[in-house]
Amino acid sequence: MFVTFEGVEGSGKSTQIARTASWLAGLGRAVTATREPGGCALGAALRAILLDARNTGLDATAELFLYLADRAQHVAEVIRPALARGDMVLCDRYHDSTVAYQGFGRGLNLAHLAGLGEMASGGLHPDITVLLDLPVEQGLARARGRNRASGDSLAEGRFEALDLQFHERVRQGFLTLAAQEPHRFAVIDATGGPDEVFACVKTALLARSIVL
Repeated sequence: MFVTFEGVEGSGKSTQIARTASWLAGLGRAVTATREPGGCALGAALRAILLDARNTGLDATAELFLYLADRAQHVAEVIRPALARGDMVLCDRYHDSTVAYQGFGRGLNLAHLAGLGEMASGGLHPDITVLLDLPVEQGLARARGRNRASGDSLAEGRFEALDLQFHERVRQGFLTLAAQEPHRFAVIDATGGPDEVFACVKTALLARSIVL
């Protein structure tokens, strides 16, 4: 089972993946938790480029291809082997983020992104996508506060530094994708505290018989 977690900056994906992984492990399931970018050695190197706030001149198309390179290696090196072992794979961001950020956010051609995404992933699609949704102002406040607290405002803050309109387009992109594939997406209100959100995540996954 391949489950992806999506959402705007500060939506709580990392927190909810950690809680979900712990819950599933407690039920006896083998779990691989990973992320994009950064789930493999190549991805870690690309993450340092893609999220560094000092890289203000990165072209949108160049940005896209760096994310696609990360995905191709990540799928080949981490995700497919984990699925072949029978693990449940929980991934922080996947192709929907590419569509939301580079498509809706940056304005790149959505049809082109679909074809490139199929190539990069080798046609591997998530079984379920958990979309943690909240107003972008709230998410950005969380994300910027987190980066300040960890000292990562430069190293991890390139997207947090973009204007509110960009992030609004990204959020609407995610909601558009969810409306197009309601059978795959579980849209969760992420405005509450971690415990409240996790209760909703568990309910959504149980409703899809994910732990069977």
